[in-house]
Amino acid sequence: MNWIIVLEIFYGLIVAAVCLRIVYETRSTTKTLAYLMLTVFLPILGMIIYFSVGINYRKNKLYSKKIIQDADLLTRVQQQITLVSEKALEHGPNEMIRFKKLARFLLKDSWSPLSGGNKVKLLINGEHKFEEVLSALRSAQHHIHIEYYIFEDDKIGNEIKDILIEKATAGVTVRFIYDDFGSRSIRSKLVPELKKAGVQASPFYRILFLPFANRLNYRNHRKIIIIDGCTAFTGGINVSDNYINYGDDAENQLYWRDTHIRIDGPGTYYLQYLFIGDWNFCSEQQIDPDEDLFCLNSNQESDAVLQIAASGPDSETPTILLSIIEAINLAEKEICITSPYFIPGESMLDALTIAALSGVKVKLLVPGKSDSVFVNWAARSYYIDLLDAGIEIYLYQKGFIHAKTMVVDQQLAVVGTANMDFRSFELNFEVNTILYDSEIAVQLQQVFDADLKDATQILPEHWLKRPLYKQLPEKLARLLSPLL
Repeated sequence: MNWIIVLEIFYGLIVAAVCLRIVYETRSTTKTLAYLMLTVFLPILGMIIYFSVGINYRKNKLYSKKIIQDADLLTRVQQQITLVSEKALEHGPNEMIRFKKLARFLLKDSWSPLSGGNKVKLLINGEHKFEEVLSALRSAQHHIHIEYYIFEDDKIGNEIKDILIEKATAGVTVRFIYDDFGSRSIRSKLVPELKKAGVQASPFYRILFLPFANRLNYRNHRKIIIIDGCTAFTGGINVSDNYINYGDDAENQLYWRDTHIRIDGPGTYYLQYLFIGDWNFCSEQQIDPDEDLFCLNSNQESDAVLQIAASGPDSETPTILLSIIEAINLAEKEICITSPYFIPGESMLDALTIAALSGVKVKLLVPGKSDSVFVNWAARSYYIDLLDAGIEIYLYQKGFIHAKTMVVDQQLAVVGTANMDFRSFELNFEVNTILYDSEIAVQLQQVFDADLKDATQILPEHWLKRPLYKQLPEKLARLLSPLL
């Protein structure tokens, strides 16, 4: 009996110590409460979950994205970025001047330059994206940089692999970053084939033992391709046959709706900067920046103005979250959001509520069925709050909608990799493209309107009358939403 008392006291002290650590080291109040609940109400298991995914082990060892180590040179580059961007703000198109507070935020927060003189093309679904990607890769002359969360060892993955090998053999420098968790299927065969042919390939944050894989919390969710410094692809579409509709197995395949973009022009500059920072962190080879890696020439066919918002565990601020909130705050007429995982958090929920109650029409398009039941429950727990504010919610029915986009007043467009959830805003390495261009915004609005034809609207009166047994798991899931 005495041993039992001793063990109870010992366990109580451990729980108290873990709770104190959670309180001191977890910045978010909602996450703090969630981890405290897990630790107290799930003996041992709750603490295992916290130490596995809750601790930011990288706070004291964050890698620097600075690719220019000389302090004086870095200062001069930052001053030049500020000068060019401020000039663009004063003399740019009306869309950019209208959203100049957003542009200045990204400039001050992360030195993300405003880039004009770009040709931007929307790529709807994988079948359109990969046609463009394969053609652009074949035209590479100097270098190819690829960074992906999911890269599969399947038909499209091997088509790209063959081109990379062909280009590397011909003398083109090819560098490939893959997330070690999301792209785990390529580790044993495809990656060795690339390396044997001269492709420089490196996993981002290597996972050695899954039981100790706190690194799963820090996934590189970016999807970036940069070719010769002047052509780039980014957006929501990973490298996988699942993203290609009307393929060989189309009859048995889930329809996958996603959005990507192609950029030709100096808008690739900051994407290259992100890639170099990520490469210098995860590989054994360091890239020194030179003019051949960066596009400084404007595209003569178009003059789209854009800016890149990027964030991750290495960021001092949640840049992507704050940029989306600022775009919402600047809306005057309409906001159209598409997101496969919508767990907004209090700040995002407040921004959308204020917009809707201020007379801005807010429309939200989410999957009718999610690939995660628990995430779906957590997301639906927010619908009552949104509906009460007058926000329209649509459930996509044709297949699975994976696009991460936003259109504001048909003047500002956002296409990115970041979902509207805690993981994307705080834990993953993500990248969004902000387009200050009404032509692109109108195109994306038309895509959104077309998607609504394949969706059903949630009617507030019906949603509120759902039986309690359907609402209870949603309310419970919401308590743990900061951990999803």
